Amino acid sequence: MDLNAFFTAEFEEHGRVLAATRAGLSEPFARLVKISTRSIRDGGKILFFGNGGSAGDAQHLATELTVRYRTDRSPIAAIALTTDTSALTAIGNDFGFDRLFARQIEALACKGDIAIGISTSGLSPNVILGLQAAKAMGAIPAGLSGKGGGRMVDLADPLLVVPSDVTARIQEMHIMLGQMFCGALEIELGLV
Repeated sequence: MDLNAFFTAEFEEHGRVLAATRAGLSEPFARLVKISTRSIRDGGKILFFGNGGSAGDAQHLATELTVRYRTDRSPIAAIALTTDTSALTAIGNDFGFDRLFARQIEALACKGDIAIGISTSGLSPNVILGLQAAKAMGAIPAGLSGKGGGRMVDLADPLLVVPSDVTARIQEMHIMLGQMFCGALEIELGLV
């Protein structure tokens, strides 16, 4: 393997996806920030969820909001539905893995909350069921996806679909968009 060629190709591919993401997602990004700002101002919260690397992103972003992103400020109500091992294993055992997020949303979400499902393919059954549960409860189903958005397209709104079929590039854009979301939310809420 030519490691220099590999290194360069990865950066070039990242750059192409970055440029396409920048060109295509400003409108849904702005809508996500606006509805989230309104929800927090109205006493709502943001629920993040996803599998694997997306579970890690959910935890990362919820922590940025509840603790701090840029500066010390009041906490922003957010939770990752990927962290409670007792709930995860009980739901998986008693109701099946597909109900992992839907069950928690049924227990924790309120009308007007923002439920952000994260799935690189847009096809994860437990993310889809979680978004459906949020919608049924009057929470706002939103999401981050890639690969055309999959089943999330007709369900999550706003939906930020990274224009790539490569999981690594999608995940890179998801965390960038997520970090930007945290920063913009702090600004919109007047916390910085």
